[in-house]
Amino acid sequence: MKPKDDDKQQAIARATLALVERVGLSGLTMASIAREAGIATGTLYVYHRSKEDLLNALYEQVKGALVGLIDVDLDPATPFRSRFQMNWTRLLRHRLAHAPEAVFMDQYYNSPWFSEASRQFSARFAAGCLRFFDEARAQQIVKDVPTMMLAAHFFGSVRDTASLLRSGDLPDTDAALNQAFSMCWDGIKA
Repeated sequence: MKPKDDDKQQAIARATLALVERVGLSGLTMASIAREAGIATGTLYVYHRSKEDLLNALYEQVKGALVGLIDVDLDPATPFRSRFQMNWTRLLRHRLAHAPEAVFMDQYYNSPWFSEASRQFSARFAAGCLRFFDEARAQQIVKDVPTMMLAAHFFGSVRDTASLLRSGDLPDTDAALNQAFSMCWDGIKA
C-alpha cells in the first residue's frame, strides 16, 4: 500500500476546517471536502473511511495542539494567579489565531459525531489540564467547587472573550483584556 501523503492530509484538514467555518458540520460532505482540498473524492476515502472517521481524526489533531499550551514552559514557582493569567491569555490568543479550529471544536464537541473515542481522548487531555485547577483548589487559591466547574468557567471565559474580540464588541486592548481576565479570576478565586 502506498504511504499517505502529508501534504494531502494537511489539505484535507484545512479544507474541512474552512468548510465547517462556512457551512457547519451538518452541511459538510465528503465530496465538498475533496473539492475544497483539490483531490478526488475517492482519494479522500483512502485517507478517511467516512465523515465520522475524518472528524474524529481532525478533533484529535486540533485538541492535541491545545495540550501543549496549558502550563507549558511556566515555572511552577510562579504564583498561581500569574500562571492562570498566562494560560488564559495563551488560549485566548491561540483561539483568535486559529478561528477555524475553534469553530470546529465548538461544533464538533456538541455534535452527534463526537464519538466515545473522542470522549476518551478528551478525558486524557483534560486530566493534565484539570491537575492545574486541582493544585490551586488544594492550596485554597480558588473556590472549593468541582474541578469541572472551575475548568468550565475558565474555558468559557476564553471562548466568549474571543467571540467578543472577533465580533468587534470588545476592543483588543490591554485594558479590555485585563477586565475580561479579572472577571474570570474574580469568579473562581477563593
